[in-house]
Amino acid sequence: MAKPDNRADNVEHLQQSIQNTQQNLREAEGYLNEFSSEISNEERQQIEEKNNRRKESIRSFREEVKDEAAHSQEQ
Repeated sequence: MAKPDNRADNVEHLQQSIQNTQQNLREAEGYLNEFSSEISNEERQQIEEKNNRRKESIRSFREEVKDEAAHSQEQ
């Protein structure tokens, strides 16, 4: 039998994901700032592309938080 949909801690999980992603973004930006003269253009581009995906993920997580908040108000 399938487990019921328990959304009670979704916002907490999403907020943790936002914090983790922001931390990874800051670390990558710090790496680029510190080592930009020592890394290849290809590596720099890969890091920048990954950071763009991280920024998009953060936006998506925030939208999910809004959805969860709206869902919890309905109940």
